[in-house]
Amino acid sequence: MEERSSLEKRKITKPLLEAMPYPVVFADLSHTIRCMNRIAVYEYEEMRGHRNLLGSSLLVCRNEQSCQNIGEIVARFEQHGGEEFLMVTSRNQHVSVTPVRDEEGSLAGYFERYELNEQK
Repeated sequence: MEERSSLEKRKITKPLLEAMPYPVVFADLSHTIRCMNRIAVYEYEEMRGHRNLLGSSLLVCRNEQSCQNIGEIVARFEQHGGEEFLMVTSRNQHVSVTPVRDEEGSLAGYFERYELNEQK
């Protein structure tokens, strides 16, 4: 029964990520990219020139300050912190980093998501 539930979750996960109207990149605790939606692939590969990122470190796509910020954010996630703002891009995108926890509540990784930064 548990195997069937896991299969059903996988069937839903990919379409759910693809339905997101902005880039979503999931990395594990070693910062290895495990999942990207199609918009993220386009953003990183076509717009930024990075290739074959699945299985590689998310940190190769970042400058030194961003790498430091991500490390600090993940450390706070380990203390049960919630979603955090990372930056606003040059294209006015608001970048957030969100923790992903397993069923026991342990930190499994994090994902970055981009949204148009709304001016108030």
